[in-house]
Amino acid sequence: MSDSDPSIETIRRLERAAAPLEPGPSERRALREAVVEHAEAFLEGLTTAPAYVADKEAAAEVGRRAFGEGPTEIGEILDLFRRGVEETGLKPSSGGHLAYIPGGGLYASALGDYLADVTNEYAGIRFTGPGAVEMENALLAWMAGLVGYPEDAAGNLASGGSIANLIAVVTAREAHGLRARDVPRAVVYLTDQAHHCLEKALRIGGLGECGLRRVSMDARGRMDPAALEAAVAEDEAAGLRPWLLLASAGTTDVGAVDPLEALGRVARERGLWYHVDAAYGGFFALCPEVRDRLAGIELSDSVVMDPHKSLFLPYGLGAVLVKDREAMVRAHHYRADYLQDAAAEETPLPDSPAELSPELTKHFRGLRLWLPLLLHGVAPFRACLEEKLALARWFHRRVGELGFETGPEPELTVVTYRWVPEEGDPDAFNEALVRAIHEDGRIFVSSTRVDGNFVLRLAVLTFRTHLEHVERTLEVLEEKVRELEGR
Repeated sequence: MSDSDPSIETIRRLERAAAPLEPGPSERRALREAVVEHAEAFLEGLTTAPAYVADKEAAAEVGRRAFGEGPTEIGEILDLFRRGVEETGLKPSSGGHLAYIPGGGLYASALGDYLADVTNEYAGIRFTGPGAVEMENALLAWMAGLVGYPEDAAGNLASGGSIANLIAVVTAREAHGLRARDVPRAVVYLTDQAHHCLEKALRIGGLGECGLRRVSMDARGRMDPAALEAAVAEDEAAGLRPWLLLASAGTTDVGAVDPLEALGRVARERGLWYHVDAAYGGFFALCPEVRDRLAGIELSDSVVMDPHKSLFLPYGLGAVLVKDREAMVRAHHYRADYLQDAAAEETPLPDSPAELSPELTKHFRGLRLWLPLLLHGVAPFRACLEEKLALARWFHRRVGELGFETGPEPELTVVTYRWVPEEGDPDAFNEALVRAIHEDGRIFVSSTRVDGNFVLRLAVLTFRTHLEHVERTLEVLEEKVRELEGR
């Protein structure tokens, strides 16, 4: 034994020093009960808590808290968490969260995450995590059925729509054989309503020098298929290389659904890879009244859907589906000697998530959806989506009756509106109106720009949002307009 070899006593001493990382049954019970009690108090307080707290000073306390060598009591930790995190900024789990495209926070999903973290199953490779991979693939097959994709379609559960869209863009790049020398001539087609993460995905995927052709839209913010076809023909005649069409099924700004069927025909005739960003709108395929608006989504080559949006899960779960499994494998596969045992079990077209995405280290995120779907069944999810559709239409009518100028009747659950004062700049007035609502905090709405105008925006999607929250929104709007106009 060399002088540098550790002694048995040294190893035992280090084992004892690390022992707090493995609490015993009574310690686990005490920790669990403290956390569950805190969570229950949080949930019970949601009905009366503000949706937004403009004062964020308490958040700085979290950043200042030092990590010492010794332990901190769980009660003190939870109290800091409550003051610095729960009680500052937006409360995404609130029914009064009516901005952006909200996430959810289903309790059953939290239980799924708890089990996923405790068991620490590895969900990246079938060889080591066969059950976790089967679960992910079963969820993806269910989603594929919703959008009319074939049984052999590939897919991946990602952290959200941004990474899911990146996976789709890279897959499209490889399917079309684009190389660096081709990029300056390659053309991508999208509208001004396309989510910014798509342009980010192009840049990260080495496609930042592609030409971006902004296709014109109709009055509802939907891509014009005739304008698309004309643009592609013009670019082909100019010696460019049209290759990618990015359509939307539920835009963030106004909730528009592009004419997917007509766009699909253009893509097929012109040889474009057809990608649909349905991160927001995809799961509305569960609702019969919306299914017609999504007709044609099955013509796409790839599609993104976010369960943490319209299936009400906590943030952290997006999904991408790709019809051509071979293209997805070609874009994302890998080989490493230390994983040769796992590779020996893979089929010629692997279905392990690590072969179909950038991730090798992969969280067991499928359990947060699998458990709620089995526990509750699909029917409550459909009913909740239909409720949100009805609430958006109801708000659109009622806010117009209050005197607000409204955008088109919502296709999904986003409503745009603004107050036009008798005197003064409408943009300045509505900016002040949003600030007043945020300072009030009872509900939380956001703003955007449509045709250059500053407008308010309501997004009804949190599963806890019900008629009482929409009625409260109308009350707050009426009250703040009165105050700002000095009435």
